[in-house]
Amino acid sequence: MTDERAYWLAWSQIAGVGPTLLMRIYRHFGSLAAAWNADLAALDAVEGIGGVTAGAIAETRASLNPATLFAAHQRDNPDVWTPADADYPRLLTEIPDPPPLLYYRGQVSLAENRGDVGLVAIVGTRNPSSYGKQWTYRLVEALVQAGFTIVSGLAEGIDAIAHQACLDAGGRTIAVLGTGVNRVYPTSNRTLAQQIDRKGLILSEHPRGTGPDRAHFPSRNRIIAGLCRATLVIEAGSKSGALITARVANDYGREVYALPGSLDQPQSRGCLEIIAGGAQVILGETPLLEALGAIPQLDAMPNHAAAPASSPSAPPTPDLPPRLVPIFQAIPPMPPEAIALDTLVQTTQLDTSSLLAALLELEMLGVVSQLPGMRYCRT
Repeated sequence: MTDERAYWLAWSQIAGVGPTLLMRIYRHFGSLAAAWNADLAALDAVEGIGGVTAGAIAETRASLNPATLFAAHQRDNPDVWTPADADYPRLLTEIPDPPPLLYYRGQVSLAENRGDVGLVAIVGTRNPSSYGKQWTYRLVEALVQAGFTIVSGLAEGIDAIAHQACLDAGGRTIAVLGTGVNRVYPTSNRTLAQQIDRKGLILSEHPRGTGPDRAHFPSRNRIIAGLCRATLVIEAGSKSGALITARVANDYGREVYALPGSLDQPQSRGCLEIIAGGAQVILGETPLLEALGAIPQLDAMPNHAAAPASSPSAPPTPDLPPRLVPIFQAIPPMPPEAIALDTLVQTTQLDTSSLLAALLELEMLGVVSQLPGMRYCRT
């Protein structure tokens, strides 16, 4: 039988099937192997598959053998994960658009992949002030001492400073590239990449040999945000790419923090804007660590053998729209018990944005409460 991983690669070759649609297909059929063998009428039931995409699916399936394709691909890219792999980073499986293929280079930590180690993203401008550089070093040193792994994009400026500060502090850092893992851009960071290769990890959704492309870097930012429980923006102008990472992290239900700065500094404008929009303010190392410590640890994977909702000990379900009932039933009955958003995504198999909308509706109905750290319980 063909490895399920081969189908993640095969589906990713179809024009019009991006990461979000691919995840919808996977969740609809339960496996991409089943989807590959489904007829077009069945595929048409998946939101986002129109006539053009259906035609591309039919054409590609007729001309491509997933097993042969994957075997050839692995000869040049032996170090790759798909969501079908047990070692694929858990937090990435909980976003609506995880990379179908995640290539890696360096030293793998399965504890990071499982979510047992906290990952924090640090992003910012390519032209930091001395203030931004100073605070990047201070915050990274504190985070490393507290046991966090630092994630960034190996770009010039704050990204490179965060990686280097982490290495200097003896910590682990992960660089997410917009190129293949064997192509470093900008080239000025090649030496830094070599250090990360020896002591950390380099990731990319692009196969080896892929060069820089402007379109790759915004999509790279979603991987940075998706890997982490929290994203820190150190300095960013109003149009900085770091704000894309912050916005995506917020959409994923992850924590976003920003370093405040002077109104007279263009590098601080983006940080001040996202603080005004609801991002948490970084007020120093200790307050930041206290805030990160309040984020609940990832729950164990859901136990599907648990007692059904009809068990005599289960509280009654209020009169709710049918689409909200499974979400309500997945939420613990009362404080201090609560369930993290990440776990709810796994349990309900909904994308984060749809789940957040449903949770807001349940809150407005007065049957669910949100607790600090994006945790939920019934009222």
